[in-house]
Amino acid sequence: MKTLGDHLRKRRLDLGLFQRHVGGRLGVTTDTVVNWEKNRTEPEVRFLPLIIEFLGYDPNPAPQTLGEKLIHCQRVLGLSRKRLAAELGVDESTLRDWERGLHRPTAKRTVSLLQNLFARAAVPDDVRQEDR
Repeated sequence: MKTLGDHLRKRRLDLGLFQRHVGGRLGVTTDTVVNWEKNRTEPEVRFLPLIIEFLGYDPNPAPQTLGEKLIHCQRVLGLSRKRLAAELGVDESTLRDWERGLHRPTAKRTVSLLQNLFARAAVPDDVRQEDR
């Protein structure tokens, strides 16, 4: 399986559910589920926590770099980059640079906030250790 839509379809079929049932669980229309499963559209970030819960796992590879961890947190917590930047107390462009590996956080306060964020998003301890 390559896409989130592939994972959704497999899980739905494994559970013997119709697309309308999945839509009801996720708070979207049947057409939305069809579009996701057929890879016509991607879910908005706000739906990702519910989708991950429905699947029972995060279909994306385990995050390794700081940037991957930040993107993982956004996905798991359903936060936009703008909202996450506000929670971390940094500019959106700063967060984007961290995601791309162009810069790393240096302030103790920011590192502490990141550690709390990783804990909320259940980033595994062995992955978190690399950023200390």
